[in-house]
Amino acid sequence: MDLFETVNEGIKNAMKARDRVRLEALKGIKKEFLEARTAPGANGELPDDKAMAILVKMAKQRKESAQIYTDNNRQDLAKGELDELAVIEEFLPKKLSADELKAELEVIIAEVGATSAKEMGRVMGVASKKLAGRAEGKDISAMVRQLLA
Repeated sequence: MDLFETVNEGIKNAMKARDRVRLEALKGIKKEFLEARTAPGANGELPDDKAMAILVKMAKQRKESAQIYTDNNRQDLAKGELDELAVIEEFLPKKLSADELKAELEVIIAEVGATSAKEMGRVMGVASKKLAGRAEGKDISAMVRQLLA
């Protein structure tokens, strides 16, 4: 079962359980998936890697919104964003720890054959695709910079 079907099944279950927060979050995910499927050039399909990229983007948006609401003393709105974030994160792979990220990046650097900071772009291209959803871009970038220095 692909991610789109999993989300549809989750919507049905949330309706049966009358879980309003989960239902709204899943409907938001489905909306984004449908928009991606009907975008020009998508041919009505949404591969799991593209769906995962959408989920990562949505999670990042929820985190940023929650932070803004918290900064402005709007805990009620921040809670809503964090609740939706929790639902979105259920579909994302487990985040890598710093040690796991370093180990993965060392392997990628060896595969690419990078030896200096000048080759960071090549490493980042491979690492971003391989680690999508498991680590944030800024963390990957910082670790690659450290390893190539």
